[in-house]
Amino acid sequence: MEFPRNLFGDEYDSDADNPNSSASPSPPPSAAQPHRTSSSASSQSSSSSSGSSSASSSSKSKSSSGGESSGEEEEGNGGKVESSGGFREVYGVGGEGEEERDLFGEENEEYLRTPAMSPYPVPVLPPIRNVNNHNRGGFGRGRRQNNRGGPGILPRPGSFPYQQNFGYGSKHMNGRDERFVSDLKFSKSEETLARKIIQFQEPREFACYSRVEGGDVYFDDRSLRLFKRLISLDVGADLNQGFETFIEKKDLGSLGYGDLLACIRNKADLLQNIHFVTYRNNLNKIMATFYIRHEPWEMGVHKRKGVVYLDVHKLPERPQTELDRRRCYWGYCFENLATEDPGRDDGEGIHHIDANVEFCAVFRTKLGAHRLLMGAEMDCYDSTDDGRRFYVELKTSRELEYHTEERYEREKLLKFWIQSFLAGVPYIVVGFRDDAGRLVRTERLSTKDITHRVKKKGYWQGGVCLAFADEVLCWLYGTVKENEDYILRFGPPFARLELLQAQSCPDVISFHLEQLQNPL
Repeated sequence: MEFPRNLFGDEYDSDADNPNSSASPSPPPSAAQPHRTSSSASSQSSSSSSGSSSASSSSKSKSSSGGESSGEEEEGNGGKVESSGGFREVYGVGGEGEEERDLFGEENEEYLRTPAMSPYPVPVLPPIRNVNNHNRGGFGRGRRQNNRGGPGILPRPGSFPYQQNFGYGSKHMNGRDERFVSDLKFSKSEETLARKIIQFQEPREFACYSRVEGGDVYFDDRSLRLFKRLISLDVGADLNQGFETFIEKKDLGSLGYGDLLACIRNKADLLQNIHFVTYRNNLNKIMATFYIRHEPWEMGVHKRKGVVYLDVHKLPERPQTELDRRRCYWGYCFENLATEDPGRDDGEGIHHIDANVEFCAVFRTKLGAHRLLMGAEMDCYDSTDDGRRFYVELKTSRELEYHTEERYEREKLLKFWIQSFLAGVPYIVVGFRDDAGRLVRTERLSTKDITHRVKKKGYWQGGVCLAFADEVLCWLYGTVKENEDYILRFGPPFARLELLQAQSCPDVISFHLEQLQNPL
């Protein structure tokens, strides 16, 4: 099939190709516009292809207008029409004088033959599938959460009941523990908490106590050790020495909290206008939780006479292996190596370490609007040239490598800073060891310089930790009721703090209140 060279050119003569053109003759074009018939011809050609007579009437209407309303055309343009009038003629749009046709009238036979009911079935659309539904308990393609916090790979067994809200267990109702009282979600961002300015009062020590070998407690500092400034000379020492005679720390439960309360009772007047009584360990957990979201913990909460007592709860742990016990011992061995021991001669090895011997200082401080009495175990002390005493924290860590330095600064330095900041400890001495337990090097850190070190890298902010702790204490003190007992818990899915109802109050707290009311 051969196509014309120019669809709207001079070669395309509508009078010659369209036999129906005689039924609607057009007057001859004027001499001033010899090529005007090309527009009419194209209109008739377009109309004849569709079997309609409207094009001829359009052409008749255009011709009768004298052709003056159409656009100009250039000589030698191959008969191409660039006018809007030609566009209406070719496509049958809105020509003047065109007779309107009723598409729904009796003259339209196709419309009259159309049945009232369609013979085709009504289409049914598929249901909308939300691929971003995160409330199903997992992310990605897996359906079942694993112990590493990510989605599982295996499908859920058919006999296993579906667990909502990340699966708290069968004893919970609607995904929550039946003991549930309230919760605090992590709704505020780091940027929001960073804008809050929380006042923290410098801790002031007002009491202390010592636990000696055998478990006896004295309200003095006899168990406090002096820091050895020449610890760097012991680099290369074997931290395994004395492991065979090591006495591990006993879990005293609430009895240890009773020793703290007994120490406070000697200063009974300090309990006035106090909101919280706690060990520093509980505050460490709360302050670090905003950045460290993978470590579970819980503590007892008991409100008596306007004072909230935070008791330490130790979560069950997996059985320790021989290597776990050795790594734990390396820390105690370094503490003995970095302190002066009058009973150990020069060059004598480390032996007979008792982890139950400890010294605890009791501080009074204020975080935000709440006043706190806080007990904190201290490793050793040093003194300035003018005789002023200050405490020093001793820590051990595996020697850093390029792939472990970031985690060390994100997590370990955060814990080091919180622990030292809360008790006003100005320096931390870290002993780095290898995998065999040999001391590789030592480093002294300034507590105030740690925040500058990590802030440049954007790992964490100390002000955010304080702001989050203030949020927790405000929520906790305003939620708990007088003479009622609770458990504050943080655990999987690590998205909120939960306050649960407890059944009883520890005996040491009840005994403490009785002694305050009826002193001996």
